[in-house]
Amino acid sequence: MTKRLSGCGTALVTPFGTHGAVDIGSLARMVNWQLDEGVDFLVPCGSTGEAATMSLEEHVRVVTQTAEIASGRVPIVAGAGSNDTHRAVVLTRELCTSGATHLLHVTPMYNKPPQRGLIDHFRTIADASPLPIILYNVPSRTGINMLAETTLALAEHPNILGIKEASGDLGQIVEILRHRPDRFSVLSGDDALTLAVIAHGGDGVISVISNVTPNLMSELVARARAEKMTGAREIDNRLRPWMRAAFIESNPIPVKAALGLMDRITPTLRPPLVPLAESHIPTLVAALVAVGALRA
Repeated sequence: MTKRLSGCGTALVTPFGTHGAVDIGSLARMVNWQLDEGVDFLVPCGSTGEAATMSLEEHVRVVTQTAEIASGRVPIVAGAGSNDTHRAVVLTRELCTSGATHLLHVTPMYNKPPQRGLIDHFRTIADASPLPIILYNVPSRTGINMLAETTLALAEHPNILGIKEASGDLGQIVEILRHRPDRFSVLSGDDALTLAVIAHGGDGVISVISNVTPNLMSELVARARAEKMTGAREIDNRLRPWMRAAFIESNPIPVKAALGLMDRITPTLRPPLVPLAESHIPTLVAALVAVGALRA
């Protein structure tokens, strides 16, 4: 059996300088800090990484630099999604020499294919990829939900090894868990559902909030996977204010604002994203103080 991808993976922000260029120095510091804090794998160039605003050259560069900085310490699951199947295949092939170990492919946004179209899309990508594929279902961003039976049909493909499930539908996720092949990872795509997904047999999370609280989120996942649920619930309860604040506006606006307050990065966003509204700053600061990310 192929070892399943598991644990806490951080959906990395992409640091940009004040003029919008990729800030490789801040990226290196983020990657090393995440790994020092115990994160199990890294996910550059997803929606949290603002990949939709990157050129192909920037996208490949960020993944390559992330892999070089990580230097084999953890898996690198590179975002490679597109709503154009041909472009997704092109990006997949470009990233196969980047140092990534897996590629994350999201359901196509905007054009909303039927379920049989999703199957064709992902099978075409998986057939073309030398690297294993992790599916990503996130209806709140794409406008389409990939049903459990579609995910399970795709799980039969030998090069599709898991899913980041962010449908918010625990029943759907449990159905996948009940019938998946042994080699197929099921990772929560919602920080707030992580504990529940693992309790039902899931393998971990691809987390937004671990950008700011990598040690706490990694510890929550480790305790839950070890069936130490009392300790896992304690951490989950502690993190709840930050989980709420992290999505008070569109991701990654709040998480970049938090990292800016912590002096981890310059909190530059690429348009059409804009800085966090001033009215939300007190809520954000209170949540960061509550989890120990900022001093009172």
